[in-house]
Amino acid sequence: MPLTTDLVESWRRPRKVVRRHLDRGRSEPFAFSLLAVFLILAFIAQWPVAQRAAFEDGNSPLAPRLLAIALALLATIPLWYGLAALSRVIARAFGGRGTWYGTRIALFWSLVAVTPVMLLQGMVAGMIGPSPGLTVVQVFAGLAFVVFWGLALVEVER
Repeated sequence: MPLTTDLVESWRRPRKVVRRHLDRGRSEPFAFSLLAVFLILAFIAQWPVAQRAAFEDGNSPLAPRLLAIALALLATIPLWYGLAALSRVIARAFGGRGTWYGTRIALFWSLVAVTPVMLLQGMVAGMIGPSPGLTVVQVFAGLAFVVFWGLALVEVER
């Protein structure tokens, strides 16, 4: 299925989408591609924020800010793999029967599933700036990620 269809379905039936990704068979390139999609969309979500900061500062151009954001996002790749491994160890301690690959899919797909809200968060931060509206969107994005990841882990570990 196309990624966009899976994104929409994830907001209604996240466990079913994760199960469908696992049923594809083990494919590390596929798992990494999910992480890459997340990183690209996270970069795009930060673009309005960087543009606002460059405009407000007036002295620094946008390009160096975007480069710094891109490099910072790339530096998080080992952290995401480490977090997936840690979640597998914790799940195994509680009786989980999943696989290391499954926990990576659960985490990486949860990150991708929450990107529409991250894009909204970037737009709000870039256009409105710090405000109660931004706080609401940030809290919603965080809660959505935790719910998606929790449901995906339950599906993977059962």
